[in-house]
Amino acid sequence: MSLRDHLYELKHRLGLALLGLVVGCIAGFLWFQWRIGPIPSLGEVMTGPYCSLPASARLTGEECKLLQTQPFEAFLVQFKVGLAAGAVLTCPFWLYQIWAFITPGLYDKERKFTRIFVVLASFLFACGAVLAYYVVPKGLAVLVSFGGDQFTTALVASQYISFILVMLLIFGVSFELPLLITMLNRIGMLPYRNLKKWRRGIIFTLFVFAAIATPGTDPIGMLALAGAMTVLFEVAVQIARVHDRKKARQAVADGWGDPEDSDLEPEDVPDKPAADKTVSDRGTGFDDVT
Repeated sequence: MSLRDHLYELKHRLGLALLGLVVGCIAGFLWFQWRIGPIPSLGEVMTGPYCSLPASARLTGEECKLLQTQPFEAFLVQFKVGLAAGAVLTCPFWLYQIWAFITPGLYDKERKFTRIFVVLASFLFACGAVLAYYVVPKGLAVLVSFGGDQFTTALVASQYISFILVMLLIFGVSFELPLLITMLNRIGMLPYRNLKKWRRGIIFTLFVFAAIATPGTDPIGMLALAGAMTVLFEVAVQIARVHDRKKARQAVADGWGDPEDSDLEPEDVPDKPAADKTVSDRGTGFDDVT
């Protein structure tokens, strides 16, 4: 395929991906106000954490409504949520377009790993977003409680929705950590030995990152994010451990590795094949003459 054909294919795939995003955004924009059968509207989903607060803590009392301080604020909020929802809903379609463009240049093994990567990345991001959605109400309750009886919570729609979306994004992206570590380990850039040596420093860094990344002074969100990332990090470390030991065991068995330079336990070191001690008659200096 010539360069011109590659550029045409890229243009074609990007056009289809953009078209899918536009359709998804329109669907998300409409879904913000209307239910889809038993599925609640996006507006109800996004305001759920705020509505979970006690009625006495909200300015609107029994009603669960956010404040609109500008004429176009409601439209912009609905557009922002629709854009995010459209990108998520149509991700299988536009990810397929990217996949269809790059897959002709990949080997079968690389295609297999790419498919696994996309599936795991999507699953981990969804898990992070779900955790964030269940953590945010508890974080809001803690933050609101600091005001006591002297304050009433009156959240502006644009700021509140931005807060929710940022939390979902931070948790979702942070859950990709084990996938990143596993990839770096597979290509040899981050061996288990280094992970084991840097474990305490990395865990401390994760807590610092969680404290900085979570908006506001919400301790619930910070602890939830840091705890989840620590667990995922430990899972990735164990995956790296198994991979490196398997790789080192194979290298030792093939005679290419040194057990002392690997992370193998003594009982894991395979027996080296006995050296061939056969000596030819010519090697003794005697001719084969009878």
